[in-house]
Amino acid sequence: MATGLKLMRAIRVFEFGGPEVLKLQSDVAVPTPKDHQVLIKVHACGVNPVETYIRSGTHKIKPLLPYTPGSDVAGVIEAVGDNASTFKKGDRVFTTSTISGGYAEYALAADHTVYPLPEKLDFKQGAAIGIPYFTAYRALLHSARVKAGESVLVHGASGGVGLAVCQIARAYGLKVLGTAGTGEGQNIVLQNGAHEVFNHREHNYIDKIKKSVGEKGIDVIIEMLANVNLNNDLNLLSRGGRVIVVGSRGPIEINPRDTMTKESSIIGVALYSSTKVQRRFKWTDGSFAPSNPGQCLSKLSEAYEASDLTLGSSMKNLALYTVKAQLWVPAILLQRKSHSGWLRGKKWNFEENKSKTDELKHSFSFIILLE
Repeated sequence: MATGLKLMRAIRVFEFGGPEVLKLQSDVAVPTPKDHQVLIKVHACGVNPVETYIRSGTHKIKPLLPYTPGSDVAGVIEAVGDNASTFKKGDRVFTTSTISGGYAEYALAADHTVYPLPEKLDFKQGAAIGIPYFTAYRALLHSARVKAGESVLVHGASGGVGLAVCQIARAYGLKVLGTAGTGEGQNIVLQNGAHEVFNHREHNYIDKIKKSVGEKGIDVIIEMLANVNLNNDLNLLSRGGRVIVVGSRGPIEINPRDTMTKESSIIGVALYSSTKVQRRFKWTDGSFAPSNPGQCLSKLSEAYEASDLTLGSSMKNLALYTVKAQLWVPAILLQRKSHSGWLRGKKWNFEENKSKTDELKHSFSFIILLE
């Protein structure tokens, strides 16, 4: 894999353990891309909790030692292997996985885990997309199969995945509830699309959630700490509700009857279980069905440049453009050639509804351009 001709700096792990096992080395050989691989000059690298679990040796994934941690990088294509025709040297990209590790000056990645980085995003933002946003998308769309009008509780919403879930869920027309453990965290959750937020450090916060949602309960719960919250989650669900387990740090005892009475489901999510097909982008004609959030970001960037709708230039946690009026609303789809699209699932012609379209310029936060 390595040429031996060029050296780089990289963080190396020679034994599993705490942060002290992370060692900076300056004599690591720069890897060479093989078939369907690219070499990326790393400008920024994301740091995710799962990488600390792997480093400690407590995770199911145990890489061969020594290894370089890191999966989410953003940077510029340095070299391209055979049959990796999607990219060329100099392209700005981000990844959802690496082969050689991201805590380094250069990282090797399979081409199906690499995506174009929209010009509106800088490298630091690009490095924060991979695990948080792809996990959020997989949890909501692939696993929970959410529908507009449903309710979702993001149990632990102030982290990277939680904020991504709030943004995407709000854009899909769900009622979004979140929890956080500090006042600052609660404010961030509200700023990123939640309708309501609760402090999960308060002893009675579950009662407050029940009062808010009423007898129906919650349709979907995205759970970040199942070993603490799963019992409560099952009691909060609506009939046919789903708990999507994104995170858990240990075992928990539950009563299976809690799933029987409401015919509810507990579904686990792991981004690394995604197939190549699930990682690639697909549009179905006339429907709001992007199967890949990375390409979705690219479409957002195209929409920003090509449409006459005025969008704010700042982005809060990457997934959705914020707008001048700072409003969160369901997504709108534009089709460049016909000047039509889909608003809240209904066909919309912008020329025929020009006055209304002008009003929408100041409210839509999620715009995807269809070719």
